[in-house]
Amino acid sequence: MTAESALAARAFKKVVALSGGVGGARLVHGLSRVLPPEALTVVVNTGDDFEHWGLHIAPDVDTVVYTLADLAHVERGWGLADESFATLDMVRRYGDDAWFQLGDRDLATHILRTRDLQRGVPLSAITARLAKALGVTCTVLPMADGPCRTMIETEADGTLPFQTWFVSRRTEPKVKRVRFDGRPEAAPGVLDALAEADVIVLPPSNPYVSIDPILSLPGVRDAILTKGHARIVAVSPIVGGLAIKGPLAEMIPALAGAPASAAAVAKHYGAMLAGMVVETGDEAGLASLAPLPVLATRTVMKSRDDSAALARETLAFAAKVLR
Repeated sequence: MTAESALAARAFKKVVALSGGVGGARLVHGLSRVLPPEALTVVVNTGDDFEHWGLHIAPDVDTVVYTLADLAHVERGWGLADESFATLDMVRRYGDDAWFQLGDRDLATHILRTRDLQRGVPLSAITARLAKALGVTCTVLPMADGPCRTMIETEADGTLPFQTWFVSRRTEPKVKRVRFDGRPEAAPGVLDALAEADVIVLPPSNPYVSIDPILSLPGVRDAILTKGHARIVAVSPIVGGLAIKGPLAEMIPALAGAPASAAAVAKHYGAMLAGMVVETGDEAGLASLAPLPVLATRTVMKSRDDSAALARETLAFAAKVLR
């Protein structure tokens, strides 16, 4: 860690990251390595949550928690490392639908979560208990205790629940619109964390289906604007016109009418941004958005060390633009 990055990590007493799944979880892991636990709060998208085999599945929450606990499968990005799929294989043998891959140890998370939800325990309390049991020391908050489901309106196949479109249909139906069913209150602690944050980090998550569900909740945008000036620093999920993971590169032209680029992501977030971190070479595309501060660096995270390095650079950049 450079002296500048060390100072930046100490400059912020309260950092909030809004996270989706794989890309978000990787940067969040880096932030957890350069910040003390009490300084980091992660608000996680639950728009992807759904019911499967009678269980409540929270893919983004689990990806973030497993990653923070150093239990995630690093290359795949989702699920647990050293996982087995004997239950899934048996389901296939019975001739039943096995389109969504649930690992054997992963099932324990969903079983306990579903049991506690049925007993009336809020999702936020369940998440806190499970995260603590896995050794996660920073605060992880699902965005809401109530349902807010991401729905994909397609050109040819009507409206599909997100996981059906994303996993079962492999994002093949062309997107016409993204909407959210349900507008629950933010989970306890979310609005306070946002209002009190020194900086809010948007990792390289899909803005339409990972970040927008969080921003759609009542009071979230007002909490972000509490201090009267932009406090968000975003890391672009688009590198050289492509998405590192997921369907974002195809969604941007369909939803924004523009080529996939870091600039298109910045325009989507608009005046909330205090600065943007992009892959080296992509900064030229943001010239039209001046005076938005831009940091060009390596943003592709292939290892945990890459994640920590990007976290340090992002915080150092934030310290400059927010001073």
